[in-house]
Amino acid sequence: MPERGLRPRSAAVLELLVSQPRRASFGSTGELAQLAGVNVATVTRTAQALGFAGWPALQQELRARYLSSLSAPQVAEEHNGVGSPASASLRRDLDSLALLNRRFDEDAIRTTAEAIAAARRTVVIADGSYAAVGIAFAHNARLAGYDVQAVTAGDAELANHTAKLTGEDVFVAISFWRLYESTVLAADEARRRGARVFAVTDAASPALAGAAEQVLMVPAEGVTFFPSLTAGMALVQAIVAQLAAVDPARTSESIEAAEAMWSRFDLLHRRPGGTRNQPG
Repeated sequence: MPERGLRPRSAAVLELLVSQPRRASFGSTGELAQLAGVNVATVTRTAQALGFAGWPALQQELRARYLSSLSAPQVAEEHNGVGSPASASLRRDLDSLALLNRRFDEDAIRTTAEAIAAARRTVVIADGSYAAVGIAFAHNARLAGYDVQAVTAGDAELANHTAKLTGEDVFVAISFWRLYESTVLAADEARRRGARVFAVTDAASPALAGAAEQVLMVPAEGVTFFPSLTAGMALVQAIVAQLAAVDPARTSESIEAAEAMWSRFDLLHRRPGGTRNQPG
């Protein structure tokens, strides 16, 4: 809320968002304006007064929070009636990538990459299906020459890694849809120990945002009972690309060392003509 509060018409819009989150999550600005008894411009101004670029940004956050309050069967029910689920899933991912591109925050990406580059080590927590994003992030960041470890094996491993964090380290929490309690606890503990904390998520949950120096928002809504990881994967790839540009010589040296070791271990399948596939 702004320090001076909201004007009466904007307060009416906010009341609608709170009292009817489902309709607000999926309705158009025209529908919400009619329900709140205001014009469309007031809906947009309300979103801006609450700190968002406009109504689409606020609606994304609201819908992410609304869906996080539902169980998996309830989320699936919300998306019933899709003619071609496969086609709808592809279109949703394309829309999410377009939205991520429009809201791309280069300063946030640069801050995150530079923090990782300056850290003694970086711990990435990503559980469940989100682990795929965390594993790819850590794998590519290590190839770029930095000590980045993904923790995906459960609470005991997370507790052990968190216990070793210091003010020289970075902690990255990756979570979409519903937060794991262990992720929130670890982020809080990492901050208490002086580590720099960053979050990659689809909704700025107060529990996670309170511990994070920077919250990097990505759309993650799918078309069935699980969230989409496409935009999240694109974002961490962007962070790694920026990370590789921090110290190109270091990254080049690291990649060359890895390539030499792949050859020594004879890891890669030889294509006809003697060339090798790149690592997965």
